[in-house]
Amino acid sequence: MARSTARKRALNTLYEADEKDQDIKSLLQERIVEPGAQTPLPEYAIEIVEGVADNRKDLDRIINEHSTGWKVWRMPVIDRNILRIAAWEIIHNDEIPDKVAIDEALNLAKTLSDDESLGFIHGVLSAICTDADQPDGDAEQDTAEGTTE
Repeated sequence: MARSTARKRALNTLYEADEKDQDIKSLLQERIVEPGAQTPLPEYAIEIVEGVADNRKDLDRIINEHSTGWKVWRMPVIDRNILRIAAWEIIHNDEIPDKVAIDEALNLAKTLSDDESLGFIHGVLSAICTDADQPDGDAEQDTAEGTTE
């Protein structure tokens, strides 16, 4: 199954957990055991949902830092979960190029969100990518000053 489909299925699960204020991993287990009318969850969808669940606080912090004043809790449910998936791929999944993670997030936003959200999501993810590509400034400064700690 294509990764695009897996992302959409992961988004459905994350969205449902968020809307119901349910623990992500417990809902995931329910969907694995009983997928309902849909086919079983693809392995990559499970990997995404588990990755987002395991790193949600850190992902939300990073999204908050790059969202120009909008906090995750104020964002539409669909947008924050699209951002969580893409941020997880950018930061934690080296198999997915950053550009692909952004493009896939934008494709989800095009069909599930509005035009304003599309630009916002693109800006946040681009900023996260830029930051992720930057070496740690403190480490460079310490090395330049001869500090090895």
